[in-house]
Amino acid sequence: MSNHFDYMPKPEGWVPPVTEPEEAGNQESVEAEVSTADEIKKQANVVISRDTDVAPAPEDNTPVERLVTRFSHLISWVFVPLLMPVYGIMLIFSLSFLTYAPFSSKLVFTLIVFGANFLVPMLLVLLLKKMGLIDDIGLNGRKERLIPYIITIVCLAGTGLFLYLKMAPVWVAMFYAGGALAGLINLLVNFRWKISAHAAGIAGVVAMLIQVIKEGSSGEGVVWWIVGAILCAGILGSARIWLGRHTLMQVLAGSAVGFLSVWTLSLI
Repeated sequence: MSNHFDYMPKPEGWVPPVTEPEEAGNQESVEAEVSTADEIKKQANVVISRDTDVAPAPEDNTPVERLVTRFSHLISWVFVPLLMPVYGIMLIFSLSFLTYAPFSSKLVFTLIVFGANFLVPMLLVLLLKKMGLIDDIGLNGRKERLIPYIITIVCLAGTGLFLYLKMAPVWVAMFYAGGALAGLINLLVNFRWKISAHAAGIAGVVAMLIQVIKEGSSGEGVVWWIVGAILCAGILGSARIWLGRHTLMQVLAGSAVGFLSVWTLSLI
C-alpha cells in the first residue's frame, strides 16, 4: 500500500525494496481451490456410488465404445421391464395352443395388457417426475424405485387376476402373478441393494416360454424362441453392466429372481 512518503524525493542511487509478487499468493489460492473442488468431486462420486451400488460407467474414448454405449441404451429401452408383460402375451398367443383363438380376442387382450402394464405405469412415472419425486424416468437410482415398484406390482397382479377371471389358462395368469412376485422380491431387496429389474423381466419370459412347451406349443419353433430369449438376456445383462447401471452379481440375482418366481408359480 502506498503512503505520502512514496511521493518524497528519493536520494540518488536509491533502489526500491524487492517484495513478493501478489501473483504467488493468488496461485496458491487457485491451487487450493482446485484441490478443494477435486475433493468435493471425489466425495460426490462416492455418494453416487453408494446410492446406485455400481461402479461409474467407463468413458467413451473411442468410436467403438461410443457405438457400444448407444447400442446398450437402445437394447435397455427395447427390453424395458414394462414391456415384458406385453412381449409375454404376444408370445403366448403366437406359440402356444392359444394361437387358435380368434384374432379379435387376441388383439383385445394384448391391448389390455399393454395399457395396464406399460401405459399406466409409464404415465404414473412421468407424473412422479413432474412432481419431483424422481429425477430420471430410467429409475437408475435405487432410492427412486420404491413407488414405481409398487405401481408395477399392482398392475401385474391385477393383470393376472383379470386373465384368471376371464378363464385364461392358469399358467398364463401365473406368468403375471410371477412377475408381481419378482417385483415384490426386488422391492424388498431394493431397500439394501440394487437388483436388475431388466434381468428379472426377461428371465421371467424365458421361464414362461419353457412352460409353453410343457403345456403344449403350436410348433417346434418355440425352442428357438427360448434360445433367442436366453441370448437376448445375456446381451441385455451385458448392456446394463457396460452402462454402469448394475454389477454382474446384480444382473445374475435379477435373472434368478425373475426366472424362479415365474417358474414356481406356473407349477400351480
